[in-house]
Amino acid sequence: MIDWAGFYGYLSAGVVAAGLSLAILFALFAPMERAFPARQTQPIFRAQWGLDLCFFLGQYLLWGGLVTYVLGLAAPMLSTLLPIAWRTNVQALPAWLQGVLVVVISDFLVYWAHRLQHRVEFLWRFHRVHHSSEQLDWLAAHREHPLDTIYTVGTLNLPAIMLGFSVDFILALVSFRAIWAIYIHSNVRLPLRPVRWLIGAPELHHWHHDRERDAGNYANLSPIMDILFGTYVCPDHEPEHLGLHEPSPRTYVGHMLQPLMPAKWWATLAARGW
Repeated sequence: MIDWAGFYGYLSAGVVAAGLSLAILFALFAPMERAFPARQTQPIFRAQWGLDLCFFLGQYLLWGGLVTYVLGLAAPMLSTLLPIAWRTNVQALPAWLQGVLVVVISDFLVYWAHRLQHRVEFLWRFHRVHHSSEQLDWLAAHREHPLDTIYTVGTLNLPAIMLGFSVDFILALVSFRAIWAIYIHSNVRLPLRPVRWLIGAPELHHWHHDRERDAGNYANLSPIMDILFGTYVCPDHEPEHLGLHEPSPRTYVGHMLQPLMPAKWWATLAARGW
């Protein structure tokens, strides 16, 4: 028997959490985008803002729990891949050194995982949803297909899971990287030129969202991996065109369905306005 009271309680709590998160993020990033805009003429409530709001709500109310559940299932299996002695030695290191080790290893893994998303057609089917945004801001960071999110979040947290870090540490790392992802998508250009080769900046990720599929800048927190592997790109201006060369779905449901369907089936739905 379905516990409808529990379901509605969970849904209500999710709606409240989503509303609070939306208000906090808007209060944090909207003033930054007005004070330091990368694209001067882009309004706060830009085209497709409503579509990206659907992605935001989808992540909070639907897919966030799914991602957490999948990671929870994978964690026990992944934690046994390294010998216990290795994990014990790593956990004996100072906390700050453990943190640096996890960040460096995860940045290396996510760099190559991200390049694969652009090179392997099957992965690109899902990742292209994220690249369909033709205007970037803090809300556009949430435009992701849930299967693409599982792939990315899993890769980011693989080192922490394998090395046996606590759940609290992993959750803190997930939260920090989520805020960072929102920041680098924001319509912001800060005067950080002397250090952006070390800590990254929105203008680097904006160039990653150029219409060219292999535009570069695949790294996550730091662009050092891009510098090492020859994919670092950062002109002194914003890219002229963002998004994709090919047309994209016009609705949230369309974005969820397109990667899962044969091209002929999708063409029929697209003709109906999806």
